Amino acid sequence: MTPSACRPLVLVLQGAGYGQQAPLLWWTRSIADQHRAEVIAPDWTVDELARADPVAFVEDAVTDALGGRTPDLVVAKSFGCFALPWAVRNGIDGVWLTPVLTRPEVLGALLTAGDGSVAVGGGADALWEPSRTATTNARLVTIAGADHALEVPGDWRRSQRLQSEILDLVDARITALVR
Repeated sequence: MTPSACRPLVLVLQGAGYGQQAPLLWWTRSIADQHRAEVIAPDWTVDELARADPVAFVEDAVTDALGGRTPDLVVAKSFGCFALPWAVRNGIDGVWLTPVLTRPEVLGALLTAGDGSVAVGGGADALWEPSRTATTNARLVTIAGADHALEVPGDWRRSQRLQSEILDLVDARITALVR
């Protein structure tokens, strides 16, 4: 086995309007790099076809990006969380940032996710409905006052501190992979 084959693989999935360069995903990649994990981070454009069937769109993009490989962890933001059904089917844990819990396919998958997954949402995000996920084994984290971008409008300092706490969750999950 080559040294690169021993490195954990982290799949980073962007949102519709929250790309790979956005803070939470940018720092996720940096954290993975610091832990010597391999990162696959597909880039996409969400068009009408993607919006019509987001689960199929994301699963196709993930399948193409992975080329037959299986990641050890998924870190996904919003639209990227449409990978939840695929991840659950394949037994892959994730850090699911602002999953769209108003969509039944995302909610249903989160309800069956294992205890190695974490879902994070903003308390001021209408798409985050943690009360609907009472039976999940995944850890749920609600960020008080945060919106769908996991920011507190009008308070960049608080937003930065909260995002640092979220990135601590990502760091803990990636650290667990390399131990």
